[in-house]
Amino acid sequence: MTKADLVSAMAKASGGSKVSAERALDAFFVSVFDALKKGRRVTIGGFGTFMVSKRAERNGRNPRTGKAIRIPATRVPRFKSSRSLKSAVL
Repeated sequence: MTKADLVSAMAKASGGSKVSAERALDAFFVSVFDALKKGRRVTIGGFGTFMVSKRAERNGRNPRTGKAIRIPATRVPRFKSSRSLKSAVL
């Protein structure tokens, strides 16, 4: 499902226009991005939790040369699905 498909589904379900559905979806994305940038969790009941986790520094290999390299520590976005989402998929 693409963003356009999701906007169409939201507009149809709410009885509103695609423009207003797209604005709502964009506002949701901006809110989630801002919260994650600040290191906060975003929990949506019955859906799941967006969070930021820390990935430790580690050693890797350059696939082209085979030379050992150091991969620096970083923060990565994560998503943990809720029980109801998991059961809906099964």
